[in-house]
Amino acid sequence: MVVAVEQAAEPQRRIGPGIFAGMKLRVLRNGFRGKTVRIVMFVLSIFLGVWFGGFGCLAMVSSMTPKYPELTDLIPALGGALLTIGWLLGPLVWFGVDETLDPARFALLPLPRRTLIGGLFAAALIGVPAAATLLATSGLAIGAGIWYGIGPALAALAGVLLGVFVCVALSRSMTSAFANLLRSRRVRDLAAVGLALIAALVGPLQIFGVAAVQKADFGQLRHFAAVVGWTPLGAPWTVGVEASRGHWVAAAAKLLIAAATVVLLLRWWSHTIETAMVGATSNGTSRRVVDGVAPVARLYGRLRWLPANATGAMVVREARYWWRDARRRANLITFSVIGVFLPVVLNFAGSSGSFSTGTGFSTFTAAGPGMRGIAMISVGVIAAVGLANQFGYDGTAYALHLTAGVPGRLEMRTRVAGYSLYMVPLMLLISVAVSFITGDLGDLGLRLGTLLGAFGVGAAVNLTLSVYGAYSLPETSNPFAVKTGGGFAKSLLGIGALIASLGLAAPLFLGALVLGEIWRWIALPVGLAYGLGAVLLGIQIAGDAADRRGPELLAAVTPRD
Repeated sequence: MVVAVEQAAEPQRRIGPGIFAGMKLRVLRNGFRGKTVRIVMFVLSIFLGVWFGGFGCLAMVSSMTPKYPELTDLIPALGGALLTIGWLLGPLVWFGVDETLDPARFALLPLPRRTLIGGLFAAALIGVPAAATLLATSGLAIGAGIWYGIGPALAALAGVLLGVFVCVALSRSMTSAFANLLRSRRVRDLAAVGLALIAALVGPLQIFGVAAVQKADFGQLRHFAAVVGWTPLGAPWTVGVEASRGHWVAAAAKLLIAAATVVLLLRWWSHTIETAMVGATSNGTSRRVVDGVAPVARLYGRLRWLPANATGAMVVREARYWWRDARRRANLITFSVIGVFLPVVLNFAGSSGSFSTGTGFSTFTAAGPGMRGIAMISVGVIAAVGLANQFGYDGTAYALHLTAGVPGRLEMRTRVAGYSLYMVPLMLLISVAVSFITGDLGDLGLRLGTLLGAFGVGAAVNLTLSVYGAYSLPETSNPFAVKTGGGFAKSLLGIGALIASLGLAAPLFLGALVLGEIWRWIALPVGLAYGLGAVLLGIQIAGDAADRRGPELLAAVTPRD
């Protein structure tokens, strides 16, 4: 009996991290068979990883030069801390993308915790993100070797390796600890919305960040970097800095901090791995029962002013989807931020120069309608981009409309109306906000008219694109994920539609350029009529195309993986 038990346990003892790493590589290899596009996109991801990793490596090498000690004090500590924070926040949005690392897949296997943790950790180290991180941060060791010798270089290399281990262990333990929450649709939606808001604020934050750096007190900043260098976020990346300055005790202490952080994270991961393997026991919530309210009234909700017929119901459906679908809602939030930021930047940028039309009115200044036209046309066109793949959001649900025989023009009309319930009020708010920020409330009509006209033109173009250029979206909770190879190719269609929309909206800009002051008074009615006419024409063209290409459209938006 004892011999049998020992023989049964022997295969488990032979399972090591190498087995999990081989499984990861085998899964990747099998996923490429017969899928040329996926191979191309993987090669492209490697190229981008090498590109950004190489750029980071050069930056880290330059930061170690003895000519600029202030860079040595700031870049390794603060740059490494930002990199670690990126690995920390990544799983909150991207959990589930790499399903080979999902602990739930190993729930039924009789594997010890230590074996499972070691194997998953080894597999997590295999991938473009970890390799790019190692490439970028290896510049610390290279720079230390160039300017300070082999000893500091080896110390920096040890710190870099431990830093990569900290990043990977942090992301994996975070994923495991919050597995149940991340499997909840509501929490993932909140994470998606938060990321959309952060992504939209990248431009404004860059501007404010540059201004803050120009006015920053570098003495205080270096003190802050020194503090960060003694935390787990910055300790592994500053080991080479301490060794290059002869502070070997401090270098050893920071190595111990990094190693202890890896051990503690792995132990935390091992204690939460069972929760991640079991998963959420229930994702449902109790439904609220509303007594005495008709089903139609519950469906319409705040949109009860719409007609109680097929047209009204389809508009309500579209409006509900744009608010409840995380992917669509993320687009709304992104546009809300860009819609205010872009006009303000272009208006203030125009104050640095002017171009006179010869009529005594400077068109390309912060006080001229030319710059306002450029800003508002750009925002209006971008607002319509959400319609470019509207059938892709539905996926196989579009089959219900196809089998019910919904006319194409009715389909397009109700989809534009449901989307406009959000866009038109947003454009009104944007016009008021930008006019208030720039101090030109008298130009509210000009801005709103240009916005509505450009939005109508963009909607017409994107309605047509949604029929001829539709593509499927992955069945994932991540609102920013696209199928491998699909998003890159289809984005070219989106760029083409954006350029076409800008070209068709050019008459609005020419009106501001030629008419000058007169345009301020007629921009609202002219823009409204121009946009409405473009939308009606786009509904007819796209609706007829949808009637002809219904089955092809359904096949294009149906996921196949």
